[in-house]
Amino acid sequence: MTYDLYIGDRTFSSWSLRGWLMLEKFGLPYRSHMVGLYAQTMAQEMGPLAPAILVPALRLPDGEVIGETLAMAETLAERHPDIALWPKDATQRSRARWLCAAMTSGFPALRNECPMQLQHVNKGFTVSDALRADIARLEQLWDHARQSSDHSGPWLFGQYSLADVFYAPVCARVVGYDLPVSDAARRYCHETLSDPAFRAWRAEGLKTVYNPFPYDMGCEIQDWPFD
Repeated sequence: MTYDLYIGDRTFSSWSLRGWLMLEKFGLPYRSHMVGLYAQTMAQEMGPLAPAILVPALRLPDGEVIGETLAMAETLAERHPDIALWPKDATQRSRARWLCAAMTSGFPALRNECPMQLQHVNKGFTVSDALRADIARLEQLWDHARQSSDHSGPWLFGQYSLADVFYAPVCARVVGYDLPVSDAARRYCHETLSDPAFRAWRAEGLKTVYNPFPYDMGCEIQDWPFD
């Protein structure tokens, strides 16, 4: 029983990273397929996956195609009840679902002003008022996750869960743009970006060289801190 995951560019596709981590971090069998997100071939390559039109897309072993990361997450959790993709505690589980839904529908300034890139750190990036509000909301939600009475471990709900999958690209943005967050939030981001799975994803992405680099923010460039 092997899944087929269709992904875009590893250095820039935050949604693809989420789809990949769902499978990689929980030890689910899969094959990954690269779609030409920036090569003008995406529509053609996504044709056999219709009605899915965006990456990531997941083909189940029976041939059914699932789009949208929330649907992929719930489908995988339902198909693998023996694996704790969501937290086992009911309260934590409801909070984790809330956090994931908030991620998919919110944080417009963070998305628009800080496109995910995993190559370097932009020092001196200007933080707008809208972005500062998104950061404050992010910290509020992460603090809410940590308030669980039985919280232990470095992840949002103690043990690694789908909530950490959904916020991994956010951590990359926090570090990649050197955004002003609390010490607790920065520790969580560092835990996420130093995780072996994340490092493997980034290393594979760095095999592709961009000239010019798509996202020149006009900032001082520093090395990525987790090489």
